[in-house]
Amino acid sequence: METLTSAISVQVDTHDKEIANGILKNLGLNMSTFVNMAIKQLINKDGIPFEVSNPKPSKELLEALQEGEDILNGKIQATGYHNVRKMFEDIINED
Repeated sequence: METLTSAISVQVDTHDKEIANGILKNLGLNMSTFVNMAIKQLINKDGIPFEVSNPKPSKELLEALQEGEDILNGKIQATGYHNVRKMFEDIINED
């Protein structure tokens, strides 16, 4: 039985494409082979063959972002430095 093929045209970020091509080259693959592998896995898994999720920031990151906002809004006083040595001294001597 003859296998028919179809072309797929996809728009991707140029930088992302260059990085992906480099990785695939190191694996001995090309983009066409990778896309065919991905499609076969999509079919075999009857869904996307990898996890797709919205990354959630950690509690620590959310607290740090809030602290930054509070500093910018004047709710928290922060020390500014013009001397790196003084900054490191304060960090080392912090309780």
